[in-house]
Amino acid sequence: MPSTATVCVIIAAKDAAPTIGRAVGSALREKHVAEVVVVDDGSADRTTEAALAADDGSGRLLILRLDPNRGPSFARNHAIAHSSAPLIAILDADDFFLEGRFDRLLDGDDWDFVADNIVFVDARSAGRAEPVVPDFAAEPRFLDLTSFVEGNISRRGAARGEIGFLKPVMRRSFLKAHGLAYDEKLRLGEDYDLYARALLNGARYKVVHGCGYGAVVRADSLSGRHRTADLKRLYEADRAILALPGAGDRAEAALRRHERHMRARYELRRFLDVKAEQGLARAGLGALARPAALPAIVGGVAADKLDALRAGLSPASAQPMLPRYLLAARAVQK
Repeated sequence: MPSTATVCVIIAAKDAAPTIGRAVGSALREKHVAEVVVVDDGSADRTTEAALAADDGSGRLLILRLDPNRGPSFARNHAIAHSSAPLIAILDADDFFLEGRFDRLLDGDDWDFVADNIVFVDARSAGRAEPVVPDFAAEPRFLDLTSFVEGNISRRGAARGEIGFLKPVMRRSFLKAHGLAYDEKLRLGEDYDLYARALLNGARYKVVHGCGYGAVVRADSLSGRHRTADLKRLYEADRAILALPGAGDRAEAALRRHERHMRARYELRRFLDVKAEQGLARAGLGALARPAALPAIVGGVAADKLDALRAGLSPASAQPMLPRYLLAARAVQK
């Protein structure tokens, strides 16, 4: 391996046979990649075989199998424990790296985490040629805990753009020095939780605006199928971070806002679960027994009805959406 091969790419995959080949291939073509570790997390399809079919024969691909399914946090920790390259990059099983990503991203040593822009591609067009993205000015900046947490509070009616979607390259030495790993209780927001705890521990989190990561948008993604309990565990994770020293007043305020945001989503989902299983009357009585939850429930139900009305007035287009970018960026002449 060349001396520039310093990156371990980790891919946690469940029932990803249609997409895992592209993910693996996009990682193996990068000269900075020393290892690609795929964790087949209890798949019921041919995910392992599809990953093997994308092997380039360089000896860099390792496939680990979990049975039963353990969730993305366990799978990623398992991969980290079975790898050794000094830099760790996360790649979702239905996403891909744009060619040359690490040539552009791994610049300097003033960071513990470094992330670049993401292009979101409609699944209906994702199988076509790799998207051509503008040459964006890098304009590097650093995230602190406050700006990171505030950037993860979603707004209803707006395109998803939480900066927790960023897929930073992480220094293994920083994770090890601070005893950081993915929280294996979390199946939603596990990236947000890890990055927030890293920032609390002083991580230098650098963001550049050039684009090197392709995220495929599909209605049936695993992240879109989270359970009510997953929402509860995520706001409890905020509370756990708040219990740690060192956040500061501004960061604590942001964490409390994020915790309230996630708790409101949980209360709405819990109400809808009871309504579906036991009827509106029982759900209403349960909500009345939790007065603090009523604003989230009433507001959430009203917003859902408004969203449904808007959707009815604006039928979904049969055409794939145009690519969009997570971070606002300034294109420059090549």
